[in-house]
Amino acid sequence: MGRNSTPGEGTRPRVRHAGQLGWDDGLYEKGGTGTRAPAGDPADDGGDSGTHHRRGKSANRAKKSRRRRVYRWTALTLAVLILGTAGAGYLYYQHLNSNIRSSERSSGDSGVKEAPPNSLGETPLNILLIGSDSRNSAANVKLGGSRDTVGDKPRADVQMLLHISADRKSASMVSIPRDTILHIPECKDSKTGEVFAPSDNKPINESLQRGGPGCTLTTWEKLTGVYINHWMMIDFAGVVAMADSIGGVDVCVKTGVWDRPTRMVPGGSGLKLPAGTWPVKGEDALKWLRTRHAFGNDQNRARAQHMYMNSMLRTLKEQNVWSDAGRLMNLAETATKALRVSDEIGTVKKLFDLSMQLKNVPLNRITMTTIPTVEWSQDRDRLVPVEKSADTMWQMLRDDVAFDKNGKSGAKASASAKPKGPPAAAPKTLGLSVVNGTGSGQAPVSGRARSVTEALQGKGFSQAAASQTTAPRKDTVVLYPQEDGKQGKSDALSVAKALGLPNTAVKADPQAGGLTVVIGADWRDGTAYKNPAAKAGDLPDGSDDLNAADKDDCMDVYSVYRWDGES
Repeated sequence: MGRNSTPGEGTRPRVRHAGQLGWDDGLYEKGGTGTRAPAGDPADDGGDSGTHHRRGKSANRAKKSRRRRVYRWTALTLAVLILGTAGAGYLYYQHLNSNIRSSERSSGDSGVKEAPPNSLGETPLNILLIGSDSRNSAANVKLGGSRDTVGDKPRADVQMLLHISADRKSASMVSIPRDTILHIPECKDSKTGEVFAPSDNKPINESLQRGGPGCTLTTWEKLTGVYINHWMMIDFAGVVAMADSIGGVDVCVKTGVWDRPTRMVPGGSGLKLPAGTWPVKGEDALKWLRTRHAFGNDQNRARAQHMYMNSMLRTLKEQNVWSDAGRLMNLAETATKALRVSDEIGTVKKLFDLSMQLKNVPLNRITMTTIPTVEWSQDRDRLVPVEKSADTMWQMLRDDVAFDKNGKSGAKASASAKPKGPPAAAPKTLGLSVVNGTGSGQAPVSGRARSVTEALQGKGFSQAAASQTTAPRKDTVVLYPQEDGKQGKSDALSVAKALGLPNTAVKADPQAGGLTVVIGADWRDGTAYKNPAAKAGDLPDGSDDLNAADKDDCMDVYSVYRWDGES
């Protein structure tokens, strides 16, 4: 809020209107709308004594003078209060802004571009949420333990991608367990200038040590093919502060739980709860979010985190926090101190606007999931994504298909949806380049561009030509120059139809020199695309989805960590 946003601040009215306070006037002075002395009042007596009349006038003037002084001071006090309030608001706004810590959005080049707007001009919003295991403060050492790691670069122990649909009617969340092994691309630390070479078979949580949160974002983009607009990061102390500010959030365990060190497994979060549903906040909330041994594994820890977040959303909506100025101010103070964010959302206004994007999403349209994984063959303590299942989920995010079944059936992602626009040009008139992009995350398939080109030529696209360049990407797309507008889109849709691609594979690209088919890693063989568009809610097995409207979720407890509530 700027200084001039408060009425009466900085400018004085040019014209006074009846009944309005000026800078030095009161409502009861001449020209005001207050009550006047009645006609028979001695002070206004029309008697024949000139002396009395003059004395009456003098007394009246004295009274008016005293009134003026009172009214002037009243008006001046009011003006000072207004200015003071506005100034305090401005200073508080600046104070909140000064709390915010930010750095660059991306530390590398993933090659992923932002999704073009849909027909209504809407675009999805993707935010990467990161939980750091930093021990580089007294508060974090006290909360996180492990004093041996003080001074080390923190790791990203919690990573979740929040996808808010283009129409803002649904939201989907995907977690990746911290020990998941994958490729981390080249990243550059913006603070030190250090460049980290790309590396295979690394736990995803190490991405934070290789260029900060911007590298974690680049790693996710490279993995998913999803453009991520922003990131937010929080540490142990930040979680406790936010949990205290939000207040008690209900969580549930089927039996009593005590996550403590055992003879076989050291460590533990210290979480200790009887069976049933209990509100947790502050340090207890952090213990819940960190518990892994008692819940069995890292995947179940992610489920417990989702359970907490769903319950938190229900709590905030039930309390109508978004319309409670006092609660919002308190949350804003805490959040701006607790969070570190990407540069482009590094102001209070931008963070507030961002929070409003989720405000109107119904609870039953919010779904939280974990990417399906299996043990890594080279190390049983590490995980790798189930490739086909993961690709299905990434495709749903790229195509903006809801993870729940409580909305429309996902007509946007349907290959059969009837396109609007001018008719496509005849296939034989269309110049068309075919690029092999199958090398995303794995070795490219030799000859893919040539085989798809031959298939297109057989369907009448006689000018189709295989490119000698490569452009690795996760998904297969048909690109057309953005400047070609509706006609370019119609032509691209005709190419997509010939190959069996869904309409969502068609993308406008300001850098495209002409119609271009990029064959992604999702289409490594054959000449007819075999991956049908996903339907809303059609999640693969093992995604462990939780809906925010479900109040009955309850965590199982591994037998070793069950507690009888007494001992």
